[in-house]
Amino acid sequence: MTDASSTEQDIILSSRLPDLIALANETSSEKRRLLLRELSDHFLGGIEHSAAETELYGSVLETLSDEMETAVRAELAARFATAPNAPASLIRRLAEDQIEVAGPVLRGSALLTDADLIGVVSRQGQDHMRAVSGRTEVSEAVSEIIVERGDDQTLGVLLRNDGAQLSRAASETAVERAKSNPELHAPAVERKGLPADLLNDMYFVVEARLRQQILEQNAQMDPELLEAALAAGRTRVATDDGALPPDYADSQAYVEELYAAGQLTPQMLIRFLRSKGRTPFLIALSRLSDVDFHTARSIVDRRDLDALSIICKAADIDRAIFLTYAVSLLGADSNPMGKAAAYGRMYGELTREAAMRTLRFWRMRRVAQAA
Repeated sequence: MTDASSTEQDIILSSRLPDLIALANETSSEKRRLLLRELSDHFLGGIEHSAAETELYGSVLETLSDEMETAVRAELAARFATAPNAPASLIRRLAEDQIEVAGPVLRGSALLTDADLIGVVSRQGQDHMRAVSGRTEVSEAVSEIIVERGDDQTLGVLLRNDGAQLSRAASETAVERAKSNPELHAPAVERKGLPADLLNDMYFVVEARLRQQILEQNAQMDPELLEAALAAGRTRVATDDGALPPDYADSQAYVEELYAAGQLTPQMLIRFLRSKGRTPFLIALSRLSDVDFHTARSIVDRRDLDALSIICKAADIDRAIFLTYAVSLLGADSNPMGKAAAYGRMYGELTREAAMRTLRFWRMRRVAQAA
């Protein structure tokens, strides 16, 4: 009974189609709206359409919708956004419409090809790009243009979408942008599949909670994946991180003499700090921890005790000596002893293994410079 009723209804609807199409010339806005809805109902009513019929439907629906107000076109887009058999030409037209109309289609239609999406994100504004960025799947080719043209809010949507694929190059660009915007720190650090060396680049700019997440991810990383990440990072790292201080050559020669004589100890670094030998201290610190000079200088310039604790722990430097470094670097900071004590507790909780895993990423510049 149900099958017979369905067949009878299909026949009635099919016979009604020519009349509906003929009404496309109707000038009344209200009648055109009703016609648009009836055509949509007819198309989505469960009848299987031939390619020619689908094309005809699309042509008529496009003609009708072009002259309707935004709210009606948005209703049409919402109805056809997830329809697997929707007229492709109609979907493409709706995707280029105002965002109120285009949004559902850009987010949900599987009929839009990469070429369609690339066209939209190349021509339209940020709202359209954000809608595309939120699709269940976004290809590398589409993501690359979004990373290039999107603003930070758009980039945040893309980074939060684990279904968006990012190439190595696009990931590098995204991370460089994320470093300078705190709003992008969490989306970058929490993104699944972000290359590990790029994740560790974020360590120097993010807050304590996100730093802890980076350390935890490092601790869980498979050794083979770690080596692959390091190899990828070494091809990326620049060897020129800024001009060296004027006394670098003399200081390096002096530090190397101490090292060769077995006299370069953590206690010696305290002497450098107290005698205001900043460059010898940085060179000695980088020598003991096996990081490059620029990384050591960046940590000290920012008075980044989190990062300092990692390189000191990896170098197996005693907690008391680390605290001496910390107090000296804090200088005139308000309550340096209180802050140093807090970092002392953190230093005691930090394992050497965790510090060394993280430090391997920071050593990439040293390896790249030696190559």
